[in-house]
Amino acid sequence: MMARFKHIVEKHLAGGKATKPLLQVNCHHNYAEKEVHFDEDVYVTRKGAVRAQTEDYGIIPGSMGAKSFIVKGKGNAHSFCSCSHGAGRLMSRNKAKNVYTLDDLIEQTNGVECRKDEGVLDEIPGAYKSIDEVINQQIDLVEIVATLKQVVCVKG
Repeated sequence: MMARFKHIVEKHLAGGKATKPLLQVNCHHNYAEKEVHFDEDVYVTRKGAVRAQTEDYGIIPGSMGAKSFIVKGKGNAHSFCSCSHGAGRLMSRNKAKNVYTLDDLIEQTNGVECRKDEGVLDEIPGAYKSIDEVINQQIDLVEIVATLKQVVCVKG
């Protein structure tokens, strides 16, 4: 996916010229991996989390209407060298669909190029925790490298 995105950027924004990114962050979430923690071989399941070992770079996204963060892991052993993968939901998908309207979605994603239809109503920013609070709760796990302003969000 990253290679495809880089190709599109080069083709449409860089006049076909090759680009060299300042930093490439390629991390995944929702997986299990065999690692060594506290001198034992263990399987770490990261559901909604990413690896944050020292020198690991990650992305902690907010909602489709909020900023996101590029972070660098601090290798905190007590978290099994992990950090959150995002803001996390404040309410279930079904509750969000029952609480919010399409007009709410349009208002909450003002200034962001994204789908604004009933099919993504459950992803409305109001259904998610504050990304600032989530980041502040894990300053012992990661350092912030960059703050990204949401301008485009692609959902399903």
